[in-house]
Amino acid sequence: MIELSPQRLAAEAGATIVVRGRDEYCERAVVDSRDAGPGDLFVGIAGEHLDGGRFAGDALSAGAWGALVDPVHAADLATDGEGRAWVLSSPDPVRSLQQLARAWRRRLGCPLVGITGSTGKTSVKDIAHALLPRRVHASPENYNTEIGLPLALLSAPPETEVLVMEMAMRGLGQIEQLCEIAEPDVAAITNVGPVHLELLGTLEAIAAAKAEILVGLGAGGRAVIPVDAEALSPHLHDELLTFTFGPGGDVFAESVEVGPWGIRALVGTPHGEASFEFPFSEAHNLTNALCAIAIGVALDLDPAAMAPRAPRIEFSRLRGEQVRLRGEIVLLNDCYNANPVSMRAAIEHLAAYPGERRRAAILGGMAELGPEAPEFHEEVAALVREHGIAPLIGVGELARYYVPDQWVETPHEAAELAARELGAGDVVLVKGSRSVGLELVADELIAALGEAGA
Repeated sequence: MIELSPQRLAAEAGATIVVRGRDEYCERAVVDSRDAGPGDLFVGIAGEHLDGGRFAGDALSAGAWGALVDPVHAADLATDGEGRAWVLSSPDPVRSLQQLARAWRRRLGCPLVGITGSTGKTSVKDIAHALLPRRVHASPENYNTEIGLPLALLSAPPETEVLVMEMAMRGLGQIEQLCEIAEPDVAAITNVGPVHLELLGTLEAIAAAKAEILVGLGAGGRAVIPVDAEALSPHLHDELLTFTFGPGGDVFAESVEVGPWGIRALVGTPHGEASFEFPFSEAHNLTNALCAIAIGVALDLDPAAMAPRAPRIEFSRLRGEQVRLRGEIVLLNDCYNANPVSMRAAIEHLAAYPGERRRAAILGGMAELGPEAPEFHEEVAALVREHGIAPLIGVGELARYYVPDQWVETPHEAAELAARELGAGDVVLVKGSRSVGLELVADELIAALGEAGA
């Protein structure tokens, strides 16, 4: 519930009240009229293909608390008269949504953690959500853009004690914009890698774009960064209180034990050490966990209070899901996205998967890598072959650079081929850039082979 009076809400959004509704709080903001229901503020946003303001009437018919739209659509809604719902007019509904989100963030008054990085943002967010011993509100799924982040903030309940917000980046200035909305107290950068090279050109430019989150810190802000992130060095300064994670950092793991049940590790921090039992076995997720623990340390939380919460860690969908299919086949469903850093981590996890199993990979291409795309794909293919992973099935045009054992054009063809190729006891990784649509491969494999025990 957004505990701002309708008049205060309109003022914070920079909007004009056109029609007055019931004098009560709204619950949340939505931008899809199909999601709108009682208590919701529908924000009509003009997109590339659709003008959301056209659907404000549908949202109000579904019982929405009100609508925030441009003046033209507000005038159309004004004919409905008083008492049904609030109609707010703004020349820039997106900006109004962002201003309202910042006002609610300030009203909550609790610490806000912003998380960015080339890979692992969502996983760190998921782990921090589980580990931090406070009432945490975290970004749902991938609500990490100039529209998604405000929606995430506005869905935070009044009793929230820590906000954990994911921040995405595709170009210079975008994280700066998100920081203007969220005003982070703790800024975490998971890593800096060759992602969005097509847009930014160099690793240094990528680091500069990520480092905007450090500039966005207010007075007394704290930074969490990888211990080996040399590309970030030009953006650090003595006034910035920094916590590093990884071997040799402020937060590090020792006495690491890996088993089929997950990872057990003694984690050292400036606030003492604690033993954690994580419900995952991937090495890269141990690094993500160290980042999340460092976030807790930056918030002055005791690692001993975080450790008992580790078993409750759950990852967002399509990120390293392990699905057990009939015939003891294991599907590693990691198809949310891909880049050279995350692809290497996923392949190494596949190679290290316990047991005497045949290991296969269904890989889509990695987008936005610029002119070096062929070399990056060739490096991934070399790693696959180095670990003896076969067959390698490539999906889509970019996947031709893998020179795969078998190549198909569409995810549907990949699913049909894999269903024929996979045998009892195999473990198969499905991963590629989101634009390839490999979630269809996972869904069709589950449908064709059936889940174990189903």
